[in-house]
Amino acid sequence: MLLELQSLECYVNAKEDLFEMWWFQQGLSFLPSALVIWTAAAFIFSYITAIELHHVDPVLPYISDTGTVAPEKCLFGAMLNIAAVLCVATIYVRYKQVHALNPEESCIIKLNKAGLVLGLLSCLGLSVVANFQKTTFFAVHVCGAVLTFGMGSLYMFVQTILSYQMQPKIHGKQIFWIRLLLVIWCGVSALSMLTCSSLLYTGSFGADIVQKLHWNPEDKGYVLHMITTAAEWSMSFSFFGFFLTYIRDFQKISLRVEANLHGLTLYDTAPCPVNNERTRLLARDL
Repeated sequence: MLLELQSLECYVNAKEDLFEMWWFQQGLSFLPSALVIWTAAAFIFSYITAIELHHVDPVLPYISDTGTVAPEKCLFGAMLNIAAVLCVATIYVRYKQVHALNPEESCIIKLNKAGLVLGLLSCLGLSVVANFQKTTFFAVHVCGAVLTFGMGSLYMFVQTILSYQMQPKIHGKQIFWIRLLLVIWCGVSALSMLTCSSLLYTGSFGADIVQKLHWNPEDKGYVLHMITTAAEWSMSFSFFGFFLTYIRDFQKISLRVEANLHGLTLYDTAPCPVNNERTRLLARDL
């Protein structure tokens, strides 16, 4: 009876500690939150700067155009590089979580590894987009955009399949349907952007279309340009929404790092057993 009361007291104390924490303090839920907030801030700050300096048009410029001219390109590049690091961390934590929840499911393990590779390639593309401007290194910039949006879309698709295979055992059906809707949104945006941008850049709409930052309604290809930019922004918002669905999942995970020492000194001596240190990789104190 005493043991049952002690267990009940521990359970109640644990529940009270959980409720005392803010939602972003639970587990690693701050990672996807920080990723979305930071990336959105990068877009907003560079957009406002470019508009104030009249470097782009206020109505639906390309996201990359808001980070093409100094000084906003410096802000755009620096913030997106940090966003790429946050994205790598988020994708890795998701990979470890799925692996821990499904240690013996071969199909899920393969999909999870594929998702990790696709996600990391998307992060690499984001860094390339940040550092190689469209008007200066067009081919490299386009390759980065293809990696970011193409591999990112495939990553979302793979994660949605994983969500389908893990429900209802691991989580409910609701999160699967939300992610599926976001993937459909992303797919429609990607198809619209790919189609219209291909028509725009392969058509006879002027030789300086790559360097063009200002568009007028009477310009040739204006409609295709607007559809392309709207689809690009829409696709970015679908990415934001997808990563926000990780918040609840990441509240249930934390990572630790273990330091294994091979001796008590750093001299070339024979290894001897020592006490190892296990520390949270990202502590709750953060």
